[in-house]
Amino acid sequence: MLDWDTLEAQCLACQKCALADTRTHVVFGTGSRSAEVMFIGEGPGENEDLQGEPFVGRGGQLLDDMLEIIDLDRKTNIYIANIVKCRPPQNRDPLNTEQDACIGYLRNQVALIRPKIIVCLGRIAAARIIKEDFKITKEHGQWFERSGVHMMAMFHPAAILRDPRRRPEAFQDLKSLQAKIREVCTHTY
Repeated sequence: MLDWDTLEAQCLACQKCALADTRTHVVFGTGSRSAEVMFIGEGPGENEDLQGEPFVGRGGQLLDDMLEIIDLDRKTNIYIANIVKCRPPQNRDPLNTEQDACIGYLRNQVALIRPKIIVCLGRIAAARIIKEDFKITKEHGQWFERSGVHMMAMFHPAAILRDPRRRPEAFQDLKSLQAKIREVCTHTY
């Protein structure tokens, strides 16, 4: 396992897949490196690529609003990362080969943070982290446990923006997350 500085330096210099050719910035991750709760998305979009930080566009603003509802903040008590660290062209889903090239960085981040809870944002992240055949419309908000880590998936903020009828379900998932944090975390709140 690499330390944070070495891991970030290697990630910023990565050339393991073709996404390196079209990126503006590597989007390594952000937040508290002692967080008990880690959020994982699929990959950066255009705004994230330009700014080098995850979830900074309209979806990121919605995510921040959602986090605030349950007293979470990206700078103080959670960590946010993505499966792939570079933007896929036209924000398409990251290919399996791109995910495979990048997953070691995320695994190292998880090993360094040692979160008690992982929240996958969207189907792609859930299929990679929780189980291959994850069905986001049916299984969002359900809890899974692996190696003592509690995991759940929520709708991606961009999906909620596209279909605001998902907001009540997203709110229920947030309340479930808040209850789980209170149950298993010692310093998040």
